[in-house]
Amino acid sequence: MANITAAEVNKLRKATGAGMMDCKKALVEAEGDFDKAIEILRKKGQKIAEKRADRDSSEGAVIAKVNDAKTKGVIVSLNCETDFVAKNTDYVALAHKMAEIALNTSSKEEFLAADFGGMTVDEKLLEQTGVIGEKIEIGAYKTLEAPFVGSYIHGNKIAALVGLSANIEGAEALAKDISMQVASMGATTLSYKDFDASFIASETEARIAVIEKDNIELGRLGKTLKNVPKYISRAQLTDEVLAQAEEDAKAELKAEGKPEQIWDRILPGKLERFISDNTTLDQEQCLLDQNFIKDEKKSVAEYVKSVGDVEVVSFERVSLG
Repeated sequence: MANITAAEVNKLRKATGAGMMDCKKALVEAEGDFDKAIEILRKKGQKIAEKRADRDSSEGAVIAKVNDAKTKGVIVSLNCETDFVAKNTDYVALAHKMAEIALNTSSKEEFLAADFGGMTVDEKLLEQTGVIGEKIEIGAYKTLEAPFVGSYIHGNKIAALVGLSANIEGAEALAKDISMQVASMGATTLSYKDFDASFIASETEARIAVIEKDNIELGRLGKTLKNVPKYISRAQLTDEVLAQAEEDAKAELKAEGKPEQIWDRILPGKLERFISDNTTLDQEQCLLDQNFIKDEKKSVAEYVKSVGDVEVVSFERVSLG
């Protein structure tokens, strides 16, 4: 049997992240051959991966990285089975290293085949499965390219990227703010203009049905009923709809006995409330139409416009848990 020194065990441990005893056993089995010991550990990981293939790997670390030129970003989620592993500092460091490698690739397939210290990323995942004893895999891989890209990570559980149309003064802060908005509010698209008409129609019907059902129970309990909107998106608020809303508001003011000479001061607020009440879908799912989290008196679109001649052109978001 080969005489395995502590220095050799430590070298293998540093190279693989495996425990001291696992490294010693691998070196003994490999008769001191360092490369063969690595292969032994990798095969161990493969066996564990096969046994745990049906396990749920919904925990992990989500990392966003942007290149030095600020023109490309990537989000990678390194998934595992438990939050205990996900919070480990070595595991988070591994996720950061994975994201750095991913930044130089253009597809998940290319990323998994990329070099990771003499092995592929895919092989590294197998190795770490053996080291950690949990199913370890890449859960998400997203890239974004734009004239300026910013990012934000929240607790290693949510990461976002935002692409701007130009690298203007203040782009760094703007992109971070909007990335925080994306991470916090979970928009699915840029604007209500991106919605398909059939989607809006079906969503309107579904939302109204839910509110009407809730109102039956609220009425039974003697509580205040929820407002049932006719619309849920700015895409539905045509000039005719807004004109009718204004006429209805005037009729309401007249019925309340408000003098006509003060209507002009009251109508804008009523119309703004009408639009707000009838654009709930946009506020939930459309980034530019959401209220800006740092100043809810502004929409995200209004905040972006206040910064300079720039537009948000794209975004990506990945969330765990």
